Order: sequence, then structure tokens, then C-alpha cells
Amino acid sequence: MISSWSKANLAELLRLERRPVNVDPTAHYQEIGIYCFGRGIFHKEPRSGLEVGDKNLFLLKEGDFILQVTFAWEGAIAVVSAAEDGMYGSTRYPTFRVDESRCVPKFLLNYFQTREGLQQLVGICPGSAGRNRVLNLKRLSEVHVPLPSVTEQRRIVERVEELTAQINEARILRQKADEESRLIMDRATAAHIDAPTWGHKPLGEILAEPPRNGLSPKPETESGGRPMLRINAVSSSPTKFVDITASKTVAVTDKEASPFELKNDDVFIVRYNGDINRVAKPAIFKGDQTCRVVFPDKLMRLRARPEMMTPDFLVFALRARSVREQIEQLGKTTAGNIGISA
Repeated sequence: MISSWSKANLAELLRLERRPVNVDPTAHYQEIGIYCFGRGIFHKEPRSGLEVGDKNLFLLKEGDFILQVTFAWEGAIAVVSAAEDGMYGSTRYPTFRVDESRCVPKFLLNYFQTREGLQQLVGICPGSAGRNRVLNLKRLSEVHVPLPSVTEQRRIVERVEELTAQINEARILRQKADEESRLIMDRATAAHIDAPTWGHKPLGEILAEPPRNGLSPKPETESGGRPMLRINAVSSSPTKFVDITASKTVAVTDKEASPFELKNDDVFIVRYNGDINRVAKPAIFKGDQTCRVVFPDKLMRLRARPEMMTPDFLVFALRARSVREQIEQLGKTTAGNIGISA
């Protein structure tokens, strides 16, 4: 930042503007979440008002500036775009309007992606040294933002967006190369697994216990509760591993959760999907034996008998062409989704 720029405290630039809604049990509400480290907003699956329950929701408008209260210190900050206009946020997503006569919202967003800006937010998010930090909205005046002219702010934002577009293009090319590499690996693996000289056994004989569907839907909660995987933790995972970050926090007792906790080497498959290529797509969980994360009823758990098949090999076997052909024959279409039963 240039030393000649003036500064303003954040409380001067932001005006809290919340729009509480009366949740209608028969209506549907699409909520948002915000990734940490400045990665922007993501859209959650729409839910009925009945599923929302007594959770407080607030309407979002394009241009809203959001500081996610539990992870602002880790860069969970965003500006609402036209794509999110009319969606909803919980109490964790306070919405502000920026004084645009002094500050361009995206310039403010970019500032908080710098080390200096983020460190100032850490300073007003008291808590433990771990992840239990909460933004103190009463301390916004302690954060001082450098402010060039609005014209200069717009120029900086434009340049940052140009660089971001170039970086994204490079990432897409890298992702395409990675996908092509994985495809080559999958084909090579399938060619070995589909070897005609190998014997075959029904899956039921290979499993140590019957396939198990996950935990039935539970209401999301803002505090307490447990992480529950989303279906895309498996269906959209780019690797053979469960994407543990694709989760939500739900209200569930320890007794209810216990049978559905993830354990090291558990294999999961997608129970149903609109895309036949994702039905029964497998992924394996590698992690702590005391993991508190649970899996939902949209996924099915498979546990192999170790003396007959390793869990990692089971993932490869479920991807083999000969196995995929059997799965596609078993798939049944219901309301647009193709599913398989245990």
C-alpha cells in the first residue's frame, strides 16, 4: 500500500443492513456459504422452510459486503454478486452496505486478501489459538483501511481482475492436464482389473458386513452438532479419496451418530444421481479412527474383508468397466435420479 493514501476505519465504511425473513414451511430457500482464504461464495442446495426449521435467515442483495463471523479471520469474506441476489444467509453472515462514495466494495474485498488486511481482522476476532475465533462487530473501528481515490480504487480492482482471470486460465489448463492424467491412470488400472484370467466373486462375499446407507437428513445447526458429508464429497471428488471439506454441520446426538462415523479405510459409493456415471462412484476415507464426521443417506458405506480385498483395491475394482456395466444394468430411474439399493 502507498504511504500517501489516506486511511479510514472500517466502521466508517460499512453500514450493517440485515433483512430478516419469516420462513414459510412450504417455500424453498437457497442459502450461501463462503470459502476461506478469499475463494468466494458457494451455493448450498435449496431447502424447504420445514427443513430450515427455526433457523434465522436473512435476505441477500447484490453488493452486500459479508464478513463471516466465525471465519473472517481466515479470509471468509465476500461481496454478493448478481448470482446470489435473492438468496439467504444465516446469522453467521452479517450483511453490510459499503459507502461507495468513498470505497469500492471489491477494493475493500481485495484489501482483506492481503496479509496486512487479514492480520487486522485476526486482531478483532478474539478466541483461542485454534479455530474458535469469532468476529467482534463492535471492534470494526479498530481496522484501518488505506483509501486511494475512488478512481484509483477502480483501476486497481480492474487490474486485479485481469490478473485473476489469467491465473484462473492457468488453473483450468492445469486441471485439464490433471484430468487427462487421471483418465490415463483409470484406463490403465481398469485394463489390469478387467483381466479375463482373474476369478470373480459377488460383492456380498467380499464385504465384512452388509452395505449400509447413511444417516437420514438432519437439520443444520450454527453451533455444536457434527459435520455431515454432502453427496459431492464423493460424487464430485477429483481423486479416489473422500473430500472431507464437502460437509455441513447438523444437529445429531452422539448415540444417533455413532453407527455412521467415518473410519479409516471406509469405502463410500453414491446411492443415486441424475448422472449414471456418478451412480456408485466410489471414494475411500483415510483419516483418524476417532473422526466425528458422519455420512448421509445419499451415500452407502462398504467395508471389505481384509483377507479377501484391500479397501484401496475395492475402489479401483468398482471403477472397472466390467463392474460399471453391471451397475448401469442395476440402476433404476426414479424422479430423474438413477439409484441402486444395498
